[in-house]
Amino acid sequence: MSLTELQERLGVEITPELLQLAVTHSSYAYEKGGADNERLEFLGDSILGYLVAVSVFKEHSELSEGELTKLKNAVVSAQALATAATQLELGKYLRLGKGEARTDGRKKTNVLADAFEAILGAAYLSSGMESARSIVERFVLPLLENPDAIREMADPKTSLIEKAQKLNLGDVRYEVEGEGPDHQMIYTAKCFVGSKLVAQGQSSTKRSAETEAAIAALKLLSN
Repeated sequence: MSLTELQERLGVEITPELLQLAVTHSSYAYEKGGADNERLEFLGDSILGYLVAVSVFKEHSELSEGELTKLKNAVVSAQALATAATQLELGKYLRLGKGEARTDGRKKTNVLADAFEAILGAAYLSSGMESARSIVERFVLPLLENPDAIREMADPKTSLIEKAQKLNLGDVRYEVEGEGPDHQMIYTAKCFVGSKLVAQGQSSTKRSAETEAAIAALKLLSN
């Protein structure tokens, strides 16, 4: 998949080498050798936090410090960033290892969110803060138009419990199983609401697998 197309979607200039690094998952680097996007992700995370904090501070003068913090944390959550990454169609540009690709890594919340942050880091290093700001304004800040959805995305496991209680569906529980070698373990979480299996999620950690299952369950119950 051409990264030129991704750059056009982003609408900013990013050095080709940095853009390629930004979409390189650790599983790909492990199999092929070379660097992954984790350092760029670290940088992008800080840039994102700053830009979103400035935006919510300016746009929501009615909110207290605690409310501002909750709103900011919701917008920079992995679930919100994965939504932004999906709008960008980022998944199809990711460089993944065979195992990650086989388990739908291109759709995983944490994989998408991490890559999105890495792209912000790459944009900053290539063209400065204004380029990173442009990406955030186009793909992240519009999510603020639906604060209820943002709050749900920020903590899907808690939101699922609340929705199940509201609908009188029973308690929420998870069953998690791991498969594969230790360095490439893939966990599958089954989400039960009451006695019914509602959804499943897969990821490289137990916690994120449960989160993926909760997101899938929320979508099902919302429909």
